[in-house]
Amino acid sequence: MSKSDVIAPNASRLFWAGFIAILAAGVGFAIRGGIFDNWAKEYGFTGAQLGAIGGAGFSGFCFGIILGGIVVDKIGYGKLVLVALLCHIISYFVTFGASTPENAYSFLFWGMFLFAFANGTLEAVANPLVATLYPKQRTHYLNMLHAAWPAGMILGVAAGWLLDDKMEIGWKTQLSLYLIPTVAYGVMFMGQKYPKSEAAEKGASFVQMFKSVGILGALVACYLLALFFGDLFKGIAPETSNMIGYGIGGALLIVVALMTKFSWGSIILFILFIAHAMIGAVELGTDGWIQNITGNLFTSEQGKYLFLWTSAIMFALRFSAHWLETKLKLSPIGLLLVCSLIAFAGLSMAANMQSFAMAMVALGIYAVGKTFFWPTMLAVVGDRYPHTGAVAMSIMGGIGMLSAGLIGGPGLGYSKDRFAGEELKKADSALYEEYKAETPSAFLNIPATKAFGLDGTKLAEAKEAEDRTEAQETVVAADQKGDRLTLEADSYIPLVMAGIYLILFIYFKSIGGYKPLSIEEMAGGVEGPVR
Repeated sequence: MSKSDVIAPNASRLFWAGFIAILAAGVGFAIRGGIFDNWAKEYGFTGAQLGAIGGAGFSGFCFGIILGGIVVDKIGYGKLVLVALLCHIISYFVTFGASTPENAYSFLFWGMFLFAFANGTLEAVANPLVATLYPKQRTHYLNMLHAAWPAGMILGVAAGWLLDDKMEIGWKTQLSLYLIPTVAYGVMFMGQKYPKSEAAEKGASFVQMFKSVGILGALVACYLLALFFGDLFKGIAPETSNMIGYGIGGALLIVVALMTKFSWGSIILFILFIAHAMIGAVELGTDGWIQNITGNLFTSEQGKYLFLWTSAIMFALRFSAHWLETKLKLSPIGLLLVCSLIAFAGLSMAANMQSFAMAMVALGIYAVGKTFFWPTMLAVVGDRYPHTGAVAMSIMGGIGMLSAGLIGGPGLGYSKDRFAGEELKKADSALYEEYKAETPSAFLNIPATKAFGLDGTKLAEAKEAEDRTEAQETVVAADQKGDRLTLEADSYIPLVMAGIYLILFIYFKSIGGYKPLSIEEMAGGVEGPVR
């Protein structure tokens, strides 16, 4: 990049500060995920309680990135960095307040929520900041920025593996490691002057920034928020929780409609939001289950090797997006189309992997495919909707994370239950009756999807038995078959994404090709709001 293209003299420092901030999020997220078993053993948590604590990591991030994205252009990047830094530090002390089985759940839940809120707030800063700093190479620099996430995951998993599995050091010491990059990004951001986004520089109002999102874009976000609030109220009002959730989602949609004077928003942005919901489901949702699945098909240690392998591929490749754009002449939409097909191929192969070597190949291909999804989608929004400032970009990030927590992760869990139960029922109906779970699983609380999985305690006993009986072998085989069918079903998500990106690719070809737009071009009607 030439000097004339540099927006701010401290662009490099701000970029690497953002990189370290996302690295801190990755390190903390990986370590927290690795010590769930410590919490279960120390405080006697059930799987549902651990799942709820983990879910706070998704919901906290969503609120951080959406709320941060809405206000960042008005209050400035620096104030949000301070909020995130304080939340990261407070999260440390809240989490450490867990001391007894009676108080541990509350402290760990809110500690996780605050930690994730800080992560989301930092992305509400880093994504639009980097998009503003490098307007002519958004795809390249946003992919480089998000290389920090797999890097942090690698460091977090490696540290947990060494300190927990090998040295058996307490979870509080392990968790404190994320404070090192936290202090580092705080120092790097300290005292810096931040550029304004193009929208903020030209005085765009909050309503103007929201118009391209409009009713259609808000519909995607509000539907996911309705699911979130429905789950949130399930423990308080189980009979009416879904109604409450949809009521809140509907009210938020009405607010957006009134605020934007009933602007429908951009159809292209609406399609991008739907595609990003699929990305959240297939990327983060799969990441949440992949160690469990590969550990079940092979060994727990091999599952960790495979997770580190795919994370290392993502880290390395996110530095090569610019090369792909320039040497292969791939537009961001073309890159997303190709990656969707690669991810489909990788997951399809993973569904049939029988050896560790085959798993390395299949999941390596999948990792190549998913590498560019998230940051490239952010770049497309920055390129085509500069007048939205940080609003559209942050709502997109929130949609992806909500989808991962509400659709992707639970959807794969439901698939594992359903397919494993069906396979055991086909193999031995009497054995199925013995091993099936007491309560059925359902996808998105839809009654028609109810299916019985396998009882977790009985399944664990069968897996851990040194000399398995024939019945136990049948149960384990059915469970493994269920995992393979789950990966096969998962592979269809990127295939549908490929269809969406193909339509967008044809659309951009029809209007002269993909190119970044300025606010002036948007004002002239290019992909402006549909009224």
